[in-house]
Amino acid sequence: MGIADRLGAVRRLGTELWGGGRGPILVAVAGGWFLSLGVRMIYPAVLPQLRAAYGLDLTAAGLLVTALWVAYALGQLPGGLLDDRFGGGRVLVASTAVSAVALAVVVTAGSVGVLFGATLLFGFATALYGVARFTILSDNYPERGGTAIGLTMAAGDLGSSVLPPLAGALVVAVAWQLGFGFAIPLFALAAVGIGIVVPSARRDAETDASEAGVGEAFRAVAGVMTDRSVLLVTAVQLLGYCVWQGFTGFYPTYLVEVKGLAQTTATALFGGFFGLGILVKPMAGSAYDVYGLRRSLPLVLLVITASMALVPVVEGLAAIAAVTALASSVLGYATITLTYLTGAFPDEVRGTGLGVLRTGYMLVGAASPTVVGALADRGYFDESFFLLAGVGAVAALLAIRVPDRTADT
Repeated sequence: MGIADRLGAVRRLGTELWGGGRGPILVAVAGGWFLSLGVRMIYPAVLPQLRAAYGLDLTAAGLLVTALWVAYALGQLPGGLLDDRFGGGRVLVASTAVSAVALAVVVTAGSVGVLFGATLLFGFATALYGVARFTILSDNYPERGGTAIGLTMAAGDLGSSVLPPLAGALVVAVAWQLGFGFAIPLFALAAVGIGIVVPSARRDAETDASEAGVGEAFRAVAGVMTDRSVLLVTAVQLLGYCVWQGFTGFYPTYLVEVKGLAQTTATALFGGFFGLGILVKPMAGSAYDVYGLRRSLPLVLLVITASMALVPVVEGLAAIAAVTALASSVLGYATITLTYLTGAFPDEVRGTGLGVLRTGYMLVGAASPTVVGALADRGYFDESFFLLAGVGAVAALLAIRVPDRTADT
C-alpha cells in the first residue's frame, strides 16, 4: 500500500469516526479522560514532595497511591449501575464535577488523614468515568469500537504525558499544591462540555438495569462470566493491571532514588512513557479490530514482560529512555482486553458487567504499589521489577490459551 493509499485510508477512518454527529461525543469523552487519568498520574510524579511535606516513608507513599486506586476500584460497580440506570452522559458530568471538588480538598489538606480522605474521594469520583466511557463509545461506534476506545485511551495517555511533567515543574518551582490545583478549573470546564455534547441515554439498549431489576442484571452478568474466554481475558486484564499499577506507581521515584536522575528528568521520562501511549493504544485497538485478540494480545504482553525485566539492568540516560519507550507497551494491552470484555456483555447490563469486572481486578491491582513500596523500603527496589516481569509472563501464557471465536477473526 502506497503513501497515498494510506493517507486515503486515514481520511476515510476520520470521516467515519466524525460522521453522524459522533465526532463531538468522541472529543468530549476523550477530553474528560485526558484529565481523569492524567491528574491521577500526578500522584507518582509528586511523591517526593508529598513525602517531604507529610513525612511519609516509601511504604506509606505506596499506601497513598494504593488508596487512590482502591477508591477507583470501588467506584467501578456503582459507576456501572449508574450508567445503566441514568445513562453515561449524566455519569460523566457527575464524575468530572466531583473530581474538581475533591482536588480542592487535596490542595487544602492540613494533615495526612485529610490528604488520604481527599485522595479517596478523588479516586472514587474518577471511577465513575471509567465504565461510562466504554459504554458510550461502544454504543456510538458499533463497528469501530476498538479504534474509538483506543483513541480515547490514548487521550488519557496524552494527559499522563503532559500533566505530570507540568505538575513536577510547578511543585519544584512553586509548591506541591499547585501541582494539583491547576487542574481544578479544567475539570469544571470538562463537566460543562460533556453536559452539552454527550447524550444521557443509551442508544441501543432496549431495557436497562432499572427495568430488569438489579438481581436480574447480576444474574445476566454471572451468566457471561461463566464463559471460559471471558474468564481468561479477565485474568489477563487483572495481571496486566498489576504490572501497570506497580510500574507507574513508583517509576519516577525509582529513577530518582536508584538511577540517580533529577526529578525533572524522571518526570519528563514518565511523561514520554505515556506520550507513546498516544500511538500504542490506537494501534492496539486497530490490531484488535483487524486481527482479533489471539493474534494481538500475546505479543503485547511478551514485550511488557521483557521491558519490566530490563528496567533494573540498564544504566545511562539513553538506555533508560529506550527501556521506558519499550515499557509503554503496558499501555496497550487494556485496549484489547477491555474492548473484548465490553462486547461480551448484553447492552442492557453492559455497564453493570464492566463495573463488576473492573471492581474485581482493580481491587487486586491496587495493592501492587504497596507491594513495590514495601519491597523498596527493604532494599529490593530492583527485584520488584523482576516480580512485575514474572506477572507479565503469566499473563502472556494465559492470553495464548484464550479460545478462538468467530467474532475475533
